[in-house]
Amino acid sequence: MGPSYKDLIAWQKAMELVTEVYRATEKFPREEIYGLTSQLRRAAISVPCNIAEGQGRLTRGEFQQFLGYARGSLLEMETQMLIASNLGYLHEQQVNRLLELSAEVGRILNGLLASVK
Repeated sequence: MGPSYKDLIAWQKAMELVTEVYRATEKFPREEIYGLTSQLRRAAISVPCNIAEGQGRLTRGEFQQFLGYARGSLLEMETQMLIASNLGYLHEQQVNRLLELSAEVGRILNGLLASVK
């Protein structure tokens, strides 16, 4: 058995991002619990989950496909962060930190995608 998905830097960084997203959304308004809070968290969780699922697949093509899903979720999450910022739910500092982490995950994902191709 080769390396685990847990060994992938992309997965480790994506897990860090999920934790930060959960912390940042704790103070969102109560009425957003089924809205933006839930959507942002779901998109964030989807990133490491897709990396893990892709790593567990049998072909490079499948792994690539799931890395693509992870990248899509990352961009969805960034968009939702900007919406939350526009609504005043996130401080500028929080948004910048989250977007920085997200960009880092994106760069690592792109590198991983390039190495799988």
